Formats: sequence, C-alpha cells, structure tokens
Amino acid sequence: MDQEMFTSRAPGDLVQIRGVDPRHGEWTHVAFVPDPLPKLPPALSARTYRVVADARAALAALDSTARRLPNPRIFRLPALRAEAQSTSALEGTYAPLSEILIADEERPENLDVREILNYVNMGDSAFRWIEEGRPISVGMLEEMQALLVRGTPGETGASGAIRSHQVVIGQRKGIPRNTPPVHAARFIPSPPGIDLRARLQDLPYWMTDSQVLEEVDPVVAAAIAHYQFETLHPFHDGNGRIGRFLIVAHLLKQGVLLEPTLTVSPWFEARRTEYYDHLLAVSTNGDWDAYVNFFAAGLESSANMTHQKMLELVEARERMKEVIRNSTLRADTAHALVDFAIAHIAFTVRLVQKEIGISYGRANVLVQQLVDLGILAPLASNHTTRRFYAPDAFSVLVD
Repeated sequence: MDQEMFTSRAPGDLVQIRGVDPRHGEWTHVAFVPDPLPKLPPALSARTYRVVADARAALAALDSTARRLPNPRIFRLPALRAEAQSTSALEGTYAPLSEILIADEERPENLDVREILNYVNMGDSAFRWIEEGRPISVGMLEEMQALLVRGTPGETGASGAIRSHQVVIGQRKGIPRNTPPVHAARFIPSPPGIDLRARLQDLPYWMTDSQVLEEVDPVVAAAIAHYQFETLHPFHDGNGRIGRFLIVAHLLKQGVLLEPTLTVSPWFEARRTEYYDHLLAVSTNGDWDAYVNFFAAGLESSANMTHQKMLELVEARERMKEVIRNSTLRADTAHALVDFAIAHIAFTVRLVQKEIGISYGRANVLVQQLVDLGILAPLASNHTTRRFYAPDAFSVLVD
C-alpha cells in the first residue's frame, strides 16, 4: 500500500503492522484504521445533495408501488437471486442470471452456484431477523458471514467470526512480481484485535443513533455506513457481498423501503473500478463528496431499474391471471399459484403443496392445468424430480 497517498484529510490513521511472509520473511508496513463515524454528515456540495434528493425520490417511487401491491413479498426472492448473482460477480464468482434464477437449492450445479445461493439464504435469514424487530448487530453480521461461506472453499474454522489475521486488498498496478503482498497491496484494512471488533460494534449503534437519524439523510447514512464496513473489512471472506447487502438492510431498517426488493449490485458491478476508486479516495483524501455523489447516483439508478422490473412483473402477473379468467378454471388456488410462481421462479409440485396448503394430488393437477394454459412450463432437468417455472415472469427478470 502506498503510504504517500494518504493526506492530512484522511478520516483515519495509519498504524504500524508487522508479520512474516513464508517467501519473503519478516516485514513491517502500515494499515489504515478509519475514525469513528461522526454524528453529523460530511460537507457535501449542493450538486451532491441534488443527486441524493433524486435517489430519495426514486426510492420513494419504488416503495410507493410496493405498498400498493396486494402482496409485495412475492418479489423478494427474485430480487434476492438477482442481487446474489450480481454481487457475487463483483467478487469474481460468476454464473449467468438465468441459471441462478432457476437453480435448485438442494442440488446446485457447482460450487459457484452454491456460493451464490448461499447469499440468497443469508439475505432471507437477515431480512427475517430485521422483521422480527431484532437490531443489526455484530452477532447478526457474524451469522450472515457463516451462512454466506457455508459449504464453499471460503469456509474455514474461523467462519462466522471477525477475522483474527491481517488481510490485504487488491494489488497496485506496475508492482514488480516478487514484491511481498503487503507492499504490493492496493489497500490494507485495520489489523485484527479488540479495536477492530470495537469499531465494528460501533457501526450498528451509529446506524440507529437518534442524532444520526435526525441529522443525516438516509441515503447519505447508507453511503457512510457502507464505506465504514468495507474499510474495516472485518471478515476473512464475504465483506463486499455483506457490505452491499447492508445497504438494502439499512434502508429497510430506516423505513425508507417497505420490502427489500432493491437490487443495487448490477449498477456497481458495471462500474467496479470507479466504485473501488471512490471508496479508496475517502480513505486517502477524505473525498466524501465524490463518493456520496457516486453512491447516490447508484441508488437512484438501481431504484429506477428495480421499479421498472417490478412494474413489468405486475404486468406479467396480470397477463397470467387474465388467461385463467378466460379459461374454465375458477379456483382461487389457480390465482394463488400464479403469485407463487412469481415468488419462487422454479419449483416442484411438492413445494406447491406445502406453500399453498393443498393436497399433493390437487397440486399436481393444478400445476398441469396451468401448463396446459401456457402459464407454466416444465424445466429440463437431469434429476427425476419435476420442476416448473413461469416463462413470462422469467423473461422479465432476465431481460
């Protein structure tokens, strides 16, 4: 890490660290420890506050539409799977969105798919935690990290706990090949220990502090909290994915969103270099204005994109239900199955039986009736268990 990049405006301190590299022997260097977050917003330009206002308006429009829907929760799982695919791609784990949307959670095709589906399980668990009125805490974050890496190469004996070793992030351009990793790194976050845990514990308190809630716009607060988490880099794996998840969790906790349908990572994934540069510029030069401007623009675009997808799914839902109304089917369970198909993307008859609350035989007949109407279709699979999906809803999500 280049110490010369850090100016007197950096919102933190460089601290001495030392260790032993298996190839290069003993080393000494520095790590960046961010300051505790202030309870007042950083100095931001009028232009940035306009972008923040645009983001708030886009989020309000998304939330308003969700609140008018009979059951906004049906969009939660599709949004989570889309976010899982994109946020994992940012960290180098890639699978096509079309594959993730219909992936069988019990039989993932490979480790990459398993890792992406872990994010879905993590997100679903964390949202339930929040809905139960439980606070975001270090314990919640540790549980999230354990779920995220379960059954993957990232799972270690230290999973589900704050890291106990020094890590380095990225590599600077033009560094000679044999340079020790600690000197070649683009950024070195806080060393492990009591101080790292204490600063991570401070973050959830800051997010819910009454003065912060009163003085700091929710979009600005989400940007600041995201920066702090990413800069602390508290876990040995999964920090980027958890940090981006916390953006949505934070907005949900503050009441900006009714339902966690916002998908933020596609926008950041498309601008990953700029995204990482803005985070680093806050650490090196205290450039909050450019970072918050970038972050707010991302939230606005993400909210608009998610809103559009939601409206398209509503239209697809109405088209499918119109087909039922024009058929000889009159059972309310047929309409319930349409909502179920949007919420679950790919499913078995057994899952229909469980979630809709009908017998297996009735579920089997109902699924076939909707297949005959062209509302549902079978999925090609190597497994003996039949799985189905709604092509109209699927095409909206992958478009």
